[in-house]
Amino acid sequence: MRIIVTGGAGFIGSHLADAYCAAGHEVVVVDNLWAHGGGRRENVPAGASFVHVDIGDEGLERVFREFAPEVVSHHAAQHSVAISTRDPRYDAAVNVLGLINVLDNSVKTGVRKVIFASSGATFGEPARLPITEATPQKPESPYAITKMIGEHYLRFYKAQHGLDFTALRYGNVYGPRQDPAGEAGVISIFIGRFLARAGVKIFWDGEQTRDYVYVGDVAQLNLAALEKGSDGCYGIGTNRTTSVNQLYRTLVEITGFEAPVEYLPKRPGDVRDAQIDSALAKKELDWKPTTTLFEGMKQTVAYFQQRMPA
Repeated sequence: MRIIVTGGAGFIGSHLADAYCAAGHEVVVVDNLWAHGGGRRENVPAGASFVHVDIGDEGLERVFREFAPEVVSHHAAQHSVAISTRDPRYDAAVNVLGLINVLDNSVKTGVRKVIFASSGATFGEPARLPITEATPQKPESPYAITKMIGEHYLRFYKAQHGLDFTALRYGNVYGPRQDPAGEAGVISIFIGRFLARAGVKIFWDGEQTRDYVYVGDVAQLNLAALEKGSDGCYGIGTNRTTSVNQLYRTLVEITGFEAPVEYLPKRPGDVRDAQIDSALAKKELDWKPTTTLFEGMKQTVAYFQQRMPA
């Protein structure tokens, strides 16, 4: 089938483009290569076409009309909690108005389905763990607010226009190609510092936990979502919690380097704990994560080691 991957030169999106191409689909990657987003032209697989355009631009309509996609995998986003708290207006422009532009063009050109990168951050600080689809959404950052709003727009476009959707509420996705110089993705940031033999910064006390899911598993999930999960919103995680301090100790074990640590105050919008039970995704999408955190971190370290200057 014909698939547009927005944000397909970025971290998660490029892995999806790889998986879609490998499965024999025809793929067009749309990306603005925003410096803070981690999008790079070299991430786009050889089997995909690439269009350098912003999801908010009028020029997006031409891409949709010429390619006539059947599915849109919408992974272009402002994905940093820190940036969203500093500039909520920009965050909303990308994550809300950009989404609306994608949805409008999907309706105009007869797209069958939109797969949407939502976030476990929409749940905020839950009263109990693990998070399930029944957990109330109480977002605590502008980024999380815009992702929750995006789900409501998907429901509206389904009711108003019959546009099918699947929303994937990701835990903390990590793996190769994540930007180690960015403001999101503690594992890649730590790896970049460890390999440079530099110190790391840990906000709060480091005992805050997240549910880390490997990007290769997420790519397989998005393959399943092409045909499954109609009108569904799914929590995506491993149902395991890992603290920032545990990540640090794991990287010490993998790299053999004990990076100096500087502890800093809690950042605005950060929540204490997150753990996502993806039982519904297993039931309805026939998906479950298979990569352990240790193995995924080893693969990610190896990826960045291979790209270090000689």
